[in-house]
Amino acid sequence: MKLSYRGVSYDYNPPTVATASSNVGGKYRGQDWRFRNLKRPPILQPTKRLVYRGVLYQTGQAANSDAMSIEEKSRKLFLAREQEQTNRQQSMLSRAAAQINANPQLA
Repeated sequence: MKLSYRGVSYDYNPPTVATASSNVGGKYRGQDWRFRNLKRPPILQPTKRLVYRGVLYQTGQAANSDAMSIEEKSRKLFLAREQEQTNRQQSMLSRAAAQINANPQLA
């Protein structure tokens, strides 16, 4: 397919995906439809690590390709859970203090 963008012409060949029709289907607003299943899963584009004005960013599906060890993952989950508990406790304490200040008879 011949396309043009800002005066620059280029050829674009969209990828074709092999599908297999299934028996599941029906009619919607007068049009027939059928489910189609992929014969092979699509090939994902590779990720690229790029730098723009000194800032590192990535393209593709994986946002973070650096593999973390099990210990690092468990430590990260533990610290996140601890932070959630601390935030919850702080919120409860501040609400209790506000209620006590609003009603001095409770003190």
